[in-house]
Amino acid sequence: MDSRSREATGFQESAPYDPRIDLRTDFVMVYGLDDSTAERIARWREAGYRVHLMTGISWGKYQDYLDGRWDGTDHWSDAQTDADGRPILHGESTDIPYLVPTITFTEYLIEKLAPIVDLDLDGLHLEEPEFWARGGYAESFRREWLAYYGEPWQPPHSSVEAHYRSGQLMQHLLTRSLDRVTTVLRDRALHRGRDLRCYVPTHSLLNYTQWQIVSPESRLRELPAVHGAIAQVWTGTSRTPNVYAGRHAERTFETAFLEYGIAQDLTRGTDRTLWFLHDPIEDHPGRTWEDYRDNYHRTLVASLLHPGVDRFEVTPWPRRVFTGRYLREGSGERVPIPADYATSYLITMNALRDLDQADVSVETGGPRIGVMLSDTAMFQRWLPGAGSGEKYDGLQGTPSEESRRLLDFSAFYGLALPPLFAGRRVVPVQLEALLDDPTTLDDHDLIILSYEFQKPRLPVINEILAGWVRRGGALLHVGDGADPYHGIRSWWTGRYPTPGHHLAETLGVDHGTAEPVPVGKGWVRFVAEDPAGFTDSPESAGDLVAAIRGLAEAAGQEWRSGGWLSVHRGPYLIGAVLSEAAESISLTGRYLDLLDPDLPVITERTAIPGDVVWLRDLDHEPRPGEVLASAGRIRDQEIDGDRISHVCEVPAGIEAITALRLPERPGEIRVDGVAGADWDHEAATGVLWVRHPGDPSGTAVQINR
Repeated sequence: MDSRSREATGFQESAPYDPRIDLRTDFVMVYGLDDSTAERIARWREAGYRVHLMTGISWGKYQDYLDGRWDGTDHWSDAQTDADGRPILHGESTDIPYLVPTITFTEYLIEKLAPIVDLDLDGLHLEEPEFWARGGYAESFRREWLAYYGEPWQPPHSSVEAHYRSGQLMQHLLTRSLDRVTTVLRDRALHRGRDLRCYVPTHSLLNYTQWQIVSPESRLRELPAVHGAIAQVWTGTSRTPNVYAGRHAERTFETAFLEYGIAQDLTRGTDRTLWFLHDPIEDHPGRTWEDYRDNYHRTLVASLLHPGVDRFEVTPWPRRVFTGRYLREGSGERVPIPADYATSYLITMNALRDLDQADVSVETGGPRIGVMLSDTAMFQRWLPGAGSGEKYDGLQGTPSEESRRLLDFSAFYGLALPPLFAGRRVVPVQLEALLDDPTTLDDHDLIILSYEFQKPRLPVINEILAGWVRRGGALLHVGDGADPYHGIRSWWTGRYPTPGHHLAETLGVDHGTAEPVPVGKGWVRFVAEDPAGFTDSPESAGDLVAAIRGLAEAAGQEWRSGGWLSVHRGPYLIGAVLSEAAESISLTGRYLDLLDPDLPVITERTAIPGDVVWLRDLDHEPRPGEVLASAGRIRDQEIDGDRISHVCEVPAGIEAITALRLPERPGEIRVDGVAGADWDHEAATGVLWVRHPGDPSGTAVQINR
């Protein structure tokens, strides 16, 4: 079997092949459509990669569509437009707007993408289906409103009803466009004897809701020609500040942990493929290399704490990592990536291919907690009296106070952060996943739910939740009924004050009951509070934890507080001390530290609050001669008596290090046939380290015992 066929690791790149960015992953996503696309695809394939193509589904260099060269008609009226009539532009561009996914634009995309069917690709990625919640003012969107609702367009910020319906329509248009593009292109490929696999790289539902962007999210599960997704979580999304215990701050690890958690529901319970994205830097060009490294480690470890996913996009743009220049702490000079960070990054990147481990153990120490999050949260990012808001995508400066409150998304974080900082494993759960995946709640003992910032699309969702409780689950419903969106036209209005009242009726309990109540084999409790209020102070956070703990204990669940999250994945120990933890954690054993470019052996490690670790357990022993960790891709490994050999592939210009299990000191080591290699050996732990310059075509290493 081809070692690249599982496509465990990949990256996206718009630049042509360059040995400095030849990361030796399983696949590459050649980015963008232009006159050089076919040549770029051919060159990356020649370098040994499986090749996919990636392009934007909502934005891109589509000037021939906008200016009328495609069909003779100007289409700037399809640009997403704010209440002031200004097009919403991508990044810092001046001529790349986000587009309304009209039928005409969708047909343009199909025609533009049709030639790629003949390029014999392994996959097509249509990235970032995005509609800014503030962007419902374009003339084309007004026409789509009339066609979809059968009534005249209403300004999205004229009422909560209009805003919610605007979000629903945005999601429908994006889903419709993706469905048609993927279905038509796959059909064309099948007619030519090929099976084109289509994927959708998308931010997490949590991030899109924070940034006030509407996307298909759960609707992707319904599209037959979509084969999976890339969960685009990285420093730029996860460092978005939030509020806990009254303090507004970046919480990159904890936010990333929650983001990766909800992203799993893009494919969970299906046979589709999901990759987690990492990025060793981020889009913001004004940070330092030290900042990029520390936050990369936080997001990396946050992703690895979710062992249900073992495929990864290792970076979106390697050229900006290995050829870009950024600041160092204490200096105003922009410099290339520090050598130690480059080596360290490649060590972690190559270790990712080894995470498809059968032996997985997640430390829980108490109830496994889920916090429900619905697509409809994206439709509720406005309140009466507020303007249309400011655009925020991680690149802007400090937003206004009004925009900051929206960006904090405290109604969700007020429910998720207090139990997480109490040491519980808290994972968001996609509410819509209940509709088609009966196993959605199997990994949770206790669910936290509020309908104050989101709504259930159908009443059957409440019936599914009630059935889960009766079978032994514990459900905490939080809400004071003050959300004005309770009054929109939907299935509960006119019959129930809120959808929470229907849930209570379905459970057979009084909505006003404030104490835990048994229901079948399970328990339920209704707390009549605004969920955002649990962010106000340490005391309010403690009140929520007390309510969760009381419900858990009523349900017979053990409760243990702490500040350490960890998982064992085969020989790997992955863990984090939460940033708000009160105590450090001491680890003992024999490990290689995979976050250190020297791959040192450590026998004791004290992790302080905010620390993350990724260690390889040396007592989980491979046979002598096998590689423990490396900054390169190892191939052609042979262990034959007293001779051990392999080829190590590393991007040009990067110093490689490889650690191997070798009980005894070697007699001789040759690199590309030359003696006198740079190496060290530690007899006590039986580890050999070999160092050499990187070469993507491969460096031959021979060890004579």
